[in-house]
Amino acid sequence: MTDPVHTLAVEGITVGYDDRVVVHDMTLEIEPGAVTAIVGANGCGKSTLLRAMARLLPARTGAVLLDGTPIDTMRSRDVATVLGLLPQAPVCPEGIAVADLVGRGRYPHQGWFRRWTTQDDEVVEQALVATDILDLADRSVDELSGGQRQRVWIAMALAQQTDVLLLDEPTTFLDVAHQVDVLDLLVDLNRDRGTTIVMVLHDLNLAARYADHLVALTDGRLYAQGDPSDIVTEQMVQDVFGMASRVVPDPVTGSPLVLPLGRHHASAATVRRFGHGPSAAPTELPVAVPAP
Repeated sequence: MTDPVHTLAVEGITVGYDDRVVVHDMTLEIEPGAVTAIVGANGCGKSTLLRAMARLLPARTGAVLLDGTPIDTMRSRDVATVLGLLPQAPVCPEGIAVADLVGRGRYPHQGWFRRWTTQDDEVVEQALVATDILDLADRSVDELSGGQRQRVWIAMALAQQTDVLLLDEPTTFLDVAHQVDVLDLLVDLNRDRGTTIVMVLHDLNLAARYADHLVALTDGRLYAQGDPSDIVTEQMVQDVFGMASRVVPDPVTGSPLVLPLGRHHASAATVRRFGHGPSAAPTELPVAVPAP
């Protein structure tokens, strides 16, 4: 794995839409060469923060710094060769073939006098192989399933060959098997190439399992950040998601596993945990989690 050389940070940024402020005075430094997951309840500012980091939304105060330079002062091409983005709902040109869409990831590396080369062909092929869609290269993207399309978009990001990759809910609309598949692919990219991964995830358990570093937001503010084992607690789940839960070790990875308590299960969980009642069960909660 290559040593990470690029840094990304936000310093005191406030971001919003029209008159509504969504992210308030946020300061955050992304760990280079690591997988970072941003989590929080709906509407807490996760996607807004990511869009600001990608220079899609201007900060009203503060600055997003790429390698120590305010990102809004940099040329678009210079940013695109370092930082890639997979938005939540990317727009695909109608009828475009998979290989052609992946090839668009090479555009930041093109110049006024640089034409498409055999090196570009090789990079695109490598991206298709890495995402296991080489056999789909000539297919229209319109014909693909949701999981296949998501792999195509990730392949395009890989073809861009950036050292920092931002992804907004890359597992949305995917079934559990494809969610795990996509996250495994991103971890492979991180480990094999040293790519810094920053992703917004809805599933707290998947975030805790796959991320090296977790960032939890609430009401547009930073609640906590750090190793998932340090910050995913029952109190954190209550404060960030407004949900009662039990947090136990994941039997597969040892990372924190959040067990939600609905109204119909809270009493039973209390009995199991604290041993109240004549037929109290052991304090360990039974957990059955499929291996990834």
